[in-house]
Amino acid sequence: MRVYLPATTTVLRTLVDEGRLPGPHTAFAVTPQLREFYERSDPRADLEELEYAALLAAARASLRMLDVDPLAVRRRVVLAADVPDGEVAPMDDPHVERGAVRVSADVRMQDVASAHIDDGDAEDDVRAAVNVVLEADLGSEDAQFVVDQAEGHELAWYATQELGPALELL
Repeated sequence: MRVYLPATTTVLRTLVDEGRLPGPHTAFAVTPQLREFYERSDPRADLEELEYAALLAAARASLRMLDVDPLAVRRRVVLAADVPDGEVAPMDDPHVERGAVRVSADVRMQDVASAHIDDGDAEDDVRAAVNVVLEADLGSEDAQFVVDQAEGHELAWYATQELGPALELL
């Protein structure tokens, strides 16, 4: 199953240096709940659109991780990984986002299909969003506006062999 794992540059450095991220992990995937939600508004939603929605949910979770990782570069990071279906369980909690899953296994470098990382021009907006993301989660419209500014930046795509060099540039 393809999952989207929220991360930070610190987490990405661990993956590159150690070759794996010890489980368990909270990630996002195309779950029945996510599919049902999006198909209500657009019955023609295809798998690519649903995977993009899962990736965006992981990018929002990356903002939350940055809030508690002061050493990480202020860029959102999402890892797209393929893990065995048996290692993934949906989170059946109405308080978590649609598409949230629990991955019980380690995520190894060979499981990672790609990484998605903000460009440098997003850093100021991401920094501002990190400071208010929890307020946005609680319903603050002003905070949501700030988070929307960060989420307006597209994440750049990186192949796994590009991750080490990409980290060197951060």
